Amino acid sequence: MNRAIILLLAMFLTPTIYASEKADLDIDAGLVAYDNGDYITAIEKIEPHASTANAYTQNILASMYYFGRGVNKDYQQAIKWYRMAADQGDASAQYKLGIMYNDGEGVKQDYQQAVKWYRMAADQGDAEAQNSLGIMYGIGYGVKQDYKQAVKWYQKAAKQGSAKAQSNLGIVYLNGEGVKQNRATAKEWFGKACDDGNKIGCDNYQKLNE
Repeated sequence: MNRAIILLLAMFLTPTIYASEKADLDIDAGLVAYDNGDYITAIEKIEPHASTANAYTQNILASMYYFGRGVNKDYQQAIKWYRMAADQGDASAQYKLGIMYNDGEGVKQDYQQAVKWYRMAADQGDAEAQNSLGIMYGIGYGVKQDYKQAVKWYQKAAKQGSAKAQSNLGIVYLNGEGVKQNRATAKEWFGKACDDGNKIGCDNYQKLNE
């Protein structure tokens, strides 16, 4: 290749490479600051480069806006960054988008959208999303009420150790919703939920022992 062409390419590529390296260094410094609880530094370092960052970094930035860490709480900004992370396939961000649509935080409350994002995260194995999707089926929010589907998703989450899902399984067995009513099985699930620190599980386990 002609020497002049090589020099010309180097002139154009060097600033790009430098900028990319600087962005990586800034993001790394921002993530360290976040881990150390220095949220102001974290957001100053991360946000300028977040649009091209990985999903984990975008998720961190979203959480800072959601909880008001280093910035004023801003649900719309949280939605923006969670969505960018979710579009990269991040299950945690998909679950959090589900919560925000479910609760109407930064967006108009929309149960169908909540179900959409819960399902995307649940299909990737996110236990909290699986439990939330089970709840939506159990009460019929955003989907047609279907106790069997609720049980399916509770079971998936419970097998991963979700105390909330374990407690919810106790409830469906106690009431016979989507499964044959079985107080012994209900008590078993309430006991597991209680062992994992779920107060509702503990309360219901105690009631079944009375």
